[in-house]
Amino acid sequence: MTVKQEPQGPQEARELTRRKVVVAGTGAVAAVGLGGAFAADAFAGEAGGAGRTPDAATSGAEICYRLTSEAVEGPYYIDADKIRRDVTEDREGIPLLLDLRVIDSETCRPVRNAAVDIWHCDASGVYSGYESQGSGGGGPAPTGEPPTGTPTGAPPSGGPGGNPGGHQEPTDDTRYLRGTWRTDRSGHVTFRTVFPGWYRGRCVHIHVKVHVDGEWTAAGYEGGHTCHTGQFFFAEEAVLASAEVAPYSTNTTERTTLTEDTIYDQSGTTGGLLKLRYDKKHIARGVRGSITVGVDPDATHDGQDAPPQPGASATPSASAS
Repeated sequence: MTVKQEPQGPQEARELTRRKVVVAGTGAVAAVGLGGAFAADAFAGEAGGAGRTPDAATSGAEICYRLTSEAVEGPYYIDADKIRRDVTEDREGIPLLLDLRVIDSETCRPVRNAAVDIWHCDASGVYSGYESQGSGGGGPAPTGEPPTGTPTGAPPSGGPGGNPGGHQEPTDDTRYLRGTWRTDRSGHVTFRTVFPGWYRGRCVHIHVKVHVDGEWTAAGYEGGHTCHTGQFFFAEEAVLASAEVAPYSTNTTERTTLTEDTIYDQSGTTGGLLKLRYDKKHIARGVRGSITVGVDPDATHDGQDAPPQPGASATPSASAS
């Protein structure tokens, strides 16, 4: 089914005060190697009870969880994506099961029936909808031997590394590694995808938006507002392991590490750092990433603010404009 999109006009026309996502079939290719056991204990090991992790606030009974850091939307967000949990399509890569739980950071109650968007690049650093721009908007996708050592040089002036907040219009109709799904009564939502690759100027990451107060209809999700725009990040150990596996091993683009990234605020789980589980000897079999996202359902965050700088203190939703 052809994906219908909202008109891409002035910025205010793109704001999700009136958002519509069109239902599409789930004919995506299932990511192999990820059985039901992954989902069954997705949040096993989180400390402190419902909605709590080691980053949960421990002082003051009125606050039960830290707001998850806001981040810029980036140039490659496309509204009106497909309603689906498996976003893989034909992309090759390490299977990734992404388990999210969305809660109200003040009450720790689950945020039900929210629309959650995710989107990210493929193993070679290319975003669907922008294939002509190549790896991260910086030219053709790279091939050859994997990178070694610490990257050098400044990030590009355009694309996600140099212009993280400025939206760009899509250049094609591809929509792999993008999708929207609703949270259940417990605030959970699960996506099947592949481990993202990298491109110059950014560490490995996944974009996310959470929309609330809209209505689920036969056509998809309409109305409401965006209460959270963020990014999820991956530990260096897992990224280095992925770089040994095809097709990641053909990506020769210089890689920005987690501590060098200009978007990640270095605050751990609060900043979007995923909890990862995988066989360290056989990462190609699949990875499960999980995180609890604390949001303020009454707030509006469209991801157009400037990103935090490396080494800066955490910038939770409450302080984002």
